[in-house]
Amino acid sequence: MASSPVMHLAKKILLQEHMEIEVEGDNGSGGGGGVDHRQRSVAAYLVWEDITVVVPSFGGEATRRLLNGVSGYAEPGRIMAVMGPSGSGKSTLLDSLAGRLSRNVMMTGSVLIKGKGKHSSTAYVTQEDVLLGTLTVNETLTYSAKLRLPTTMTKEEINGIVEATLLEMGLQNCADGYIGNWHIRGISGGEKKRLSIALEILTQPRLLFLDEPTSGLDSASAYFVIQTLTNMASNGRTVISSIHQPSSEVFALFDQLLLLSGGETVYFGEAKTAVEFFTEARFPCPSRRNPSDHFLRCINSSFDAIRNTYMGSHQNVHSQDNNKLSDPLMNLAIADIKATLVEKYKCSKYAAKASSTIREISNIVTASTDGLEIERKGGSKAGWQNQLLILTQRSFVNMTRDAGYYWIRILVYILLSICVGTVFYDAGDGTSYSAIMNRINCGGFVTGFMSIMAIGGFPSFIEEIKVFNKERLNRHYGNVVYIISNFLSSFPFLFVTSFATITIVFYMGKIGSGFDHYICLGLVILSCIMAVESAMMVVASLVPNYMMGIVVGVGFSGIMLLASGYYRSLDDIPKPLLRYPISYIDFMAWAVQAVYKNLLLGLEFDPIISGTPKLKGEVILQTMLGVPLGHSKWWDLASIMAIFISYRVLFLVIAKLKERAPPMFWTIYCNKILQYRDKKSSLKKKEPFCPSKRHHPPHSLSSQEGLSSPLA
Repeated sequence: MASSPVMHLAKKILLQEHMEIEVEGDNGSGGGGGVDHRQRSVAAYLVWEDITVVVPSFGGEATRRLLNGVSGYAEPGRIMAVMGPSGSGKSTLLDSLAGRLSRNVMMTGSVLIKGKGKHSSTAYVTQEDVLLGTLTVNETLTYSAKLRLPTTMTKEEINGIVEATLLEMGLQNCADGYIGNWHIRGISGGEKKRLSIALEILTQPRLLFLDEPTSGLDSASAYFVIQTLTNMASNGRTVISSIHQPSSEVFALFDQLLLLSGGETVYFGEAKTAVEFFTEARFPCPSRRNPSDHFLRCINSSFDAIRNTYMGSHQNVHSQDNNKLSDPLMNLAIADIKATLVEKYKCSKYAAKASSTIREISNIVTASTDGLEIERKGGSKAGWQNQLLILTQRSFVNMTRDAGYYWIRILVYILLSICVGTVFYDAGDGTSYSAIMNRINCGGFVTGFMSIMAIGGFPSFIEEIKVFNKERLNRHYGNVVYIISNFLSSFPFLFVTSFATITIVFYMGKIGSGFDHYICLGLVILSCIMAVESAMMVVASLVPNYMMGIVVGVGFSGIMLLASGYYRSLDDIPKPLLRYPISYIDFMAWAVQAVYKNLLLGLEFDPIISGTPKLKGEVILQTMLGVPLGHSKWWDLASIMAIFISYRVLFLVIAKLKERAPPMFWTIYCNKILQYRDKKSSLKKKEPFCPSKRHHPPHSLSSQEGLSSPLA
């Protein structure tokens, strides 16, 4: 596998250590886990050596190490627990092994994956359950299967895989139950977690990573989830799961244990021999204590300061308590206990056995000559046409069942339209001067306010975009497919919203007469709402949460409304920025012009002063409203559609940049780090000018050893 410039930079920064993530697809040999011939099609061996992950910094503060020289291995047919206190590096290690590490950190080491089979090599279950609450369990699995499995598979074959997955994860009893959202009562937290796992095993992955799958579950649900994972591992899969503090029953289900604290390995080996290791290190686990509780108590040094303060304030009270004084955990600081355990493990038989097994598996992998490559094709083998159809259907079902997505908005639009129609009832009828102003005010209000109201669906869209981000990260489908499917599924609702609004206002207010006026006004409102929703898609791709998205969306719509020509004519608004260029890329500006032309062109009104000629609509547009007549209202409508399409294209560009731009910026960032280190190293080599070193203050240890460098 060719090394990227980013990898070269990371190698130089971390003392020329190498990083390579390789996948071998040959037959390979090597045992482990008692995997029979039928299970080898999904077998995978994973080895990682000396994994170091750091967060570099330019300033004087020391660079933070998230992981420090972590090594280990995982075999098919076995389930491994990665355990440790909060902040110990559990999720960082999983991300490193799965190739999902954040771009703002540096990693070195070696990750080797060996296996065979035509299925996707790995799957990753995140800690957060990202699901569409309006779908049932069966529908969620079925849609995901159709999106990812080959198009050549029949409907019966796909349904068979879905049924088998439901049975394997114990979800058959809730298959027809909704997942649940703010207005739909759904399945339990344990069932959601099992559903998240089921989604990832649809394609039969050889290697499964799980980030704290029992988080937020009660002990019974946690036990069932881990029991299910144990059954999956017994079928030949390699399962690695981080877990915070399991019960004794759950802990007994794990085959291997990797205990982390502060990014360092405290213990790695068989889970059942961990108690023996702690006993040999003179920190035995009491007979009636949960082993995981004891392990975490020995290595969690976060509360040392509080504990010391508490012990000092109660020293007199406990001075005669010999039992407490005899407890090594009460006499030593947890940081010291952790340091002792780390050193004990490095020279223990468990570390020697792990190193021997790592070398053995690594030699098997590197000895292959069929070619090593990283398997990153993603989880989809379906054609884009099929993906477009399935995504459109799924999105339409979600929008139909989610009351807050469109139905409540449609109801609000109708009620508000009735209010507007009541205020402007018959106001546009006649040829008086007041009829002119009524048409202008009614048309401008409907165009501006009804468009801004489209922001109300942003919270529901955010829930859908979360699913899109997760599935796009796993490469279930492309960005273009999602953009088109979102438009197709939302169009019927937007059409109903727009024409329901215009039908009420148009006929109650009598602001127009011909059918072409009605169609034009409806299409303008439809185009504006589509433009606002597309703009909010762009906002959703840039902001971290929906609250900020609402703020940005309202601010954006306010600027568009100011530059639209509704409050002041386009010729009177400030020329810098608002007039040029915002008004030309403002869909509301084109919409206001189209509506005014639609309501006034071809009409004559009574003069303000009797006896003078009648006022023509063309004169009113040019003199009173400042609307240019060089193009027709249909040209204005086409301009709105062009802006709507440009927002969708901009969303596509942003999505692509978020995928491809980070490596480029990461390369620049690494170069800056290297320049900073080279400059710092050159300064250290220069002897300071001093006539006598007799009274020269000694340098700090950090400056002598380079401990404040990006590697410290």
